[in-house]
Amino acid sequence: MSRLTGIAVSDGVAVAKAYLLIQTDLSFDKIVVSEVDDEKSRFDAAIASSIADLQVIREKAAKSLGKEQAAVFDAHLMILSDSEMIGDIKERIQTDKINAEVAFKEVTSKYIDLFENMDDNPYMQERAADIRDVTKRVLAHLLGVALPDLSMISEEVIVVANDLTPSDTVQLDRRFVKAFVTDIGGRTSHSAIMARSLEIPAVVGTNEITSLVKKNDVLAVNGLTGEVIINPTSKERENFLSEEKKYIEQKEKWKLLKDAETLTLDGRHFELAANIGTPKDVTGVLDNGGEAIGLYRTEFLYMGAADFPTEDEQYEAYKMVLEQMHGKPVVVRTMDIGGDKKLPYFDLPKEMNPFLGFRALRISVSEEGNGMFRTQLRALLRASVHGKLRIMFPMVALLEEFRAAKVLYEEEKAKLLVDGISISEDIQLGVMIEIPASAMLADKFAKEVDFMSIGTNDLIQYTMAADRMNEKVSYLYQPYHPSILRLIKNVIDAGKRERKWVGMCGEMAGDQTAVPLLVGMGLYEFSMSATSILKTRSLMKRLDTKKMAELSDRALSDCNTHEEVEKLVHRYVGE
Repeated sequence: MSRLTGIAVSDGVAVAKAYLLIQTDLSFDKIVVSEVDDEKSRFDAAIASSIADLQVIREKAAKSLGKEQAAVFDAHLMILSDSEMIGDIKERIQTDKINAEVAFKEVTSKYIDLFENMDDNPYMQERAADIRDVTKRVLAHLLGVALPDLSMISEEVIVVANDLTPSDTVQLDRRFVKAFVTDIGGRTSHSAIMARSLEIPAVVGTNEITSLVKKNDVLAVNGLTGEVIINPTSKERENFLSEEKKYIEQKEKWKLLKDAETLTLDGRHFELAANIGTPKDVTGVLDNGGEAIGLYRTEFLYMGAADFPTEDEQYEAYKMVLEQMHGKPVVVRTMDIGGDKKLPYFDLPKEMNPFLGFRALRISVSEEGNGMFRTQLRALLRASVHGKLRIMFPMVALLEEFRAAKVLYEEEKAKLLVDGISISEDIQLGVMIEIPASAMLADKFAKEVDFMSIGTNDLIQYTMAADRMNEKVSYLYQPYHPSILRLIKNVIDAGKRERKWVGMCGEMAGDQTAVPLLVGMGLYEFSMSATSILKTRSLMKRLDTKKMAELSDRALSDCNTHEEVEKLVHRYVGE
């Protein structure tokens, strides 16, 4: 029996036989070829087969996980359509007269090494992981071997792997895959996010699970605590099964809160909203008792398309969401293109650090993005009569940026009114606070906006200067650190002074340790994954706002570290 602890990334408890994900042998020899045209044709066939595979996987991901999660496969398809890389490979086959496997591996390894060594560029590091995933698929077709097919699992197991790629995770059938455990990974990795969407318990970052687990071993996994036991004793197995039963029973109790108002112990109301990527996601919001949509990521209308979405196409999408919410508020974030979200039809500049570069509202108010932004604003304005619309501008650092966006908004509104188009008189304009500069200047923003929503995923990594996808500095991604809490409190207080509501649409909004602190600070709206809403509503029923205010004050004044804050919350709220 061995016991280890990793990062709990998806709730749930499971006990089952281990399924060791053994990677296919993709080794090959270097061969001199005489018919280079035939070799290039063989390479073209492997690329075509890989593209066909990924298109099927993308469609499956869109159905099971939603278009937002499926977007990662658009990046994979773009890699296989990279004319520069494909041309380089074919040139090597032609010039060096070598087999396609060698040429392909040499070129892709060059790209992977180049991107992985860009320590200050998280976007490029993520592209290295994407290229590695795609490389395996193409090599498998060249070698005529099959990659592991996790969709063929037909008995209850817990998948054990060094890591799970997006291609692996989307194949998991939750009827049989009761959990998964990996050596590497973090809470914001693709596999972790997909696990939460699939509601499969998961523990990542154990460092050594693959070296410890053998065939036919039994695993006990707790996705709530990060605990993993290999070959548990009868008593330990019994305890885990008991925890699993309790968790299932708890989920059934949460379901009873679907139509309940979100009230604290002392009767204070808070708004629980959900983050979505496409109109199809609204069903999950309503099924989980969502009171609003706190973040509609519109960039997924642009990704995976052959060209910019038209005004009418966007209007239909926004109208559908607003109508389905039946008068409940919908916060639509304008396009957040750039960073890790590239468009094949929009030529963005190559940047050393695109996450801190030309992206989001910076594109929208620029000369290059002005027309694209105006089209989106017109579609939103036209759709506003179908519900309660709130428009949010992302990646705002300066008041001037918000003012520039508002000028364009007012210009398009005036044009539509002249044309006789009906527009709601109750549209709110707000900003996403995800840059420390705007968090510190929240008192000034609050005088001009209708609302502010805190995007903690980026706010934390920018404040701590730590890429949340980089395992070597992941320890710095600390949502409860006093420095982060002070920024959040500054924004909330600024909103209160100007009587403007403040929400949160980052991962932290559904974090069960953070929620009591945020309630104490007076955050109005909490927007999270739809599957976290009922759990959070249940937690809020136990919280007294005065006691939570005392908790948040003590966390800000007495605590020096992330760990001290976490311990303080547990003392006030309990485990």
